[in-house]
Amino acid sequence: MFKRLMQHVDRLLGRGVIDDEFYDELEEALLQADTHIQTAGEILEELRQAVREEKITDGAGIKARLEKAIADRFRQDGPAGLSVSDEDPTVYLFVGVNGVGKTTTIAKVAHLLKRKGYSVLVAAGDTFRAAAIEQLEIWAQRTGVDIVRSQPGADSAAVLFDAIQAAKARGVEFVLADTAGRQHSKGNLMQELSKVSKVAEKALGRAPDEVLLVLDANTGQNAIRQAEEFIKTAGVTGLVLTKLDGTARGGALIGVYDRFKVPIKLIGVGEKVEDLRDFKPAEFAASLFE
Repeated sequence: MFKRLMQHVDRLLGRGVIDDEFYDELEEALLQADTHIQTAGEILEELRQAVREEKITDGAGIKARLEKAIADRFRQDGPAGLSVSDEDPTVYLFVGVNGVGKTTTIAKVAHLLKRKGYSVLVAAGDTFRAAAIEQLEIWAQRTGVDIVRSQPGADSAAVLFDAIQAAKARGVEFVLADTAGRQHSKGNLMQELSKVSKVAEKALGRAPDEVLLVLDANTGQNAIRQAEEFIKTAGVTGLVLTKLDGTARGGALIGVYDRFKVPIKLIGVGEKVEDLRDFKPAEFAASLFE
């Protein structure tokens, strides 16, 4: 994903001189990769300080310190993976704008849980779009899980309430709920998500176990802006980054946890239902420099 950035770094190091021009060009390379300007500045400052204090002069040393500065921005406190409730059903709400791969991500999580032997029910809560309901129904059939759905235009929160009640009645262990990704105004969308969350809490007797914001890694700074909005209003507990199989302008991901302190839980690395991975910060950062 950062291949172009790393090629640029190798070319800069090939000059054999660590001067202001080197740092200026490295900053430009980070910004071209869609790294946030503040994050790029912090990385460069750390690198300058390390070079100065440790008297680093060789390319390998510079690269190692750059890798560390980037890796530090992916390191997360707390346990990896998704939270699981002691009391069934465990409920995950999936939020995010249309087109980021939200419904496909639900199918991937359903497939993963089913493969591990759990019972799963999906809730077609994006009642704003008929296509979203149909898409989730197809995925439910393919993955062999139950679905609760209603007609397009129905109350999204009511669909989730029914899904939780159905899961309790059937002894289902996991409920994965789609939510609207678009309304006629951003304010209405956030109000709807807040209502869905409250209804889930009423049905469960506790807050949803995860509110997962799905972001398309290819959208660069747009993904960051989406994260700001949803984290502010939707009670997001974790991030899912999709489409990491592309040549994304992936610099936006450097510092996403650093800025929001919301852990990246999962990454989507392809279109197939098996293409979902737990996010392992150290491994991910190291892979950028391979």
